[in-house]
Amino acid sequence: MAIQVNIYRKKLLNAILFFAKNTKHSNLTKLMKLLYFLDFKHFQQTGYPSIGLVYHAFPKGPVPKDLWLEVKDGNVPDDFRNKLALILRVDELDPNRKEVEFRAISNPDLRIFTPREIEILSNLAFIFKEARASEISEISHLAKQPWDTTIKEFGKMHTIDYLLAIDQDSEVNIHEAAESLKEYFEVTRNFNLNPIN
Repeated sequence: MAIQVNIYRKKLLNAILFFAKNTKHSNLTKLMKLLYFLDFKHFQQTGYPSIGLVYHAFPKGPVPKDLWLEVKDGNVPDDFRNKLALILRVDELDPNRKEVEFRAISNPDLRIFTPREIEILSNLAFIFKEARASEISEISHLAKQPWDTTIKEFGKMHTIDYLLAIDQDSEVNIHEAAESLKEYFEVTRNFNLNPIN
């Protein structure tokens, strides 16, 4: 019997490796925002998320909560070992304040991505190469964008609907996107392809 490979888990790992290798200040907060931009930009263009993480409207921005819970204490998931290092840093003045730094041990395998996904990854790495998480927050918090709309309409910690990314610049309309999104989540659920273990 063949072992099933979870393509979305592989995309998650390789997107993290790509951002860790190609940007500075690659901490947990910055990585969460870059993954959000990747998923939502790809969805806006195609009607399908790239990785398909479920994002929540945390008070300081969009966060794929399940991934955040998996790595927030600096624990490297078993299937990411020997590829990724997480360094937990605790603020000396405030022990409750922690940050996790991401370091790529191996190179990302870009063969897992489509040309469109590679273009989005590359553009995000170029735009945010030098940026710190606080600077990226300004963009993820723009008015009438998915995080802002979710906070205003549903409140903090609510799931951010991918359909909020569809606008006049989208390459798909809202109906196509809704059908694609429904199909995407049915496939990932039915074939156990959730990007989070």
